Amino acid sequence: MSSTLAFEDAVYLLDADHKMAQKQFLDYQGLCDDGAPPGARQQLALKICQDLSVHTQIEEEIFYPAVQQAIQDDALMEEALSEHAEAKEAIARIRAMEPTDAGYDDTVIQLGMAIMDHVMQEREQMFLKARYSTADLRGMVPELYARKKELQTGQPAPAPAGKKEMAS
Repeated sequence: MSSTLAFEDAVYLLDADHKMAQKQFLDYQGLCDDGAPPGARQQLALKICQDLSVHTQIEEEIFYPAVQQAIQDDALMEEALSEHAEAKEAIARIRAMEPTDAGYDDTVIQLGMAIMDHVMQEREQMFLKARYSTADLRGMVPELYARKKELQTGQPAPAPAGKKEMAS
């Protein structure tokens, strides 16, 4: 099986995560609306938290520094990092709660609304600026993908077909 990457550039890879998060939050809302048991809601909430933690980490480690170097927009980057910090606080609260705690569902749903606001800002500002900058968005894909897989599995990802592993 080939491990060729299906993402045209870093923006496509990161936006695929955004779309998955949006779907997960809609699924969570559906579980709430359907009166799903607390364990089912918690399982999805923890999956959302894990996926968001991986996503924010690869953005902060790889994407944001490269884009910042190319666009030189400190205010935009500081805002994005501030939004990430708020999301991390909400994730920590969710992980510390029981699904039967008062406010559990509201905390997950509020995180979802904050994430969707952050996604819109990234799409409308940072991603557009990145596309028109000198940042090597195509060149970032293997590193973003490998780091994402490493964080998800705890194991280094194999190098994609036709790519050499990058030395750190």
